[in-house]
Amino acid sequence: MPGLEPPEAQFAMEAMLDTCGRCRQDQRAGRRGMARAVSRRRILVTEQSGRDLVVPVTPTDHVRGAQQARVTVVEYGDFECPMCRSAEPAVRMILDTHPGTVRLIFRHYPIESAHPHALMAAEAAEAAGKQGRFWEMHDLLLKQGAQLERRALDNYAAVLGLDMALFKMSLDDEIYRQLVREQMDGAARSHVRGTPGFFVNGHIQDASAGMHSLREAVLRLL
Repeated sequence: MPGLEPPEAQFAMEAMLDTCGRCRQDQRAGRRGMARAVSRRRILVTEQSGRDLVVPVTPTDHVRGAQQARVTVVEYGDFECPMCRSAEPAVRMILDTHPGTVRLIFRHYPIESAHPHALMAAEAAEAAGKQGRFWEMHDLLLKQGAQLERRALDNYAAVLGLDMALFKMSLDDEIYRQLVREQMDGAARSHVRGTPGFFVNGHIQDASAGMHSLREAVLRLL
């Protein structure tokens, strides 16, 4: 460089290169930081999207209400859960108040660690459903004080006039256990933390503070 001795010129050049190197490092670090921020945003979006119903409603679901309704409420329930039993009258009131515009889909999410009879009760409902009496069995199982031991399940089936040999074989052979397990998996993947777990038109609805929140969510869509 003009006016500088060769060693000084070399020193200045090294300083410039060092500064440029630090700039490149800062740029790379900035790009990595931006990538991490974008990644975090993507994770957040994924988690929030995951709060929606993962398993869509299909023709094999049990439907109460109009087949083609404006509002679909999906409930993941446990027949031995006190909260599910307490919520049932409010759910029925919503359906009765809006016939033709609201429908209910019931899916199983037995909490086995807390409710030892819930899994077989879910199977009993499916066994009754095979004979066209799902909702009748559903209502018996969710009554306050309903017993869910095997003998009680058989008694409910007899009251409903089911083919008892077929019903008992279904429970003995655990024919519907895999179906129940699949619905439990769908509930877990949809971020259901407890029962009852509700979705309104595919979006999760927290009803832990009271069933009025579910009612209000339905009304907003009518």
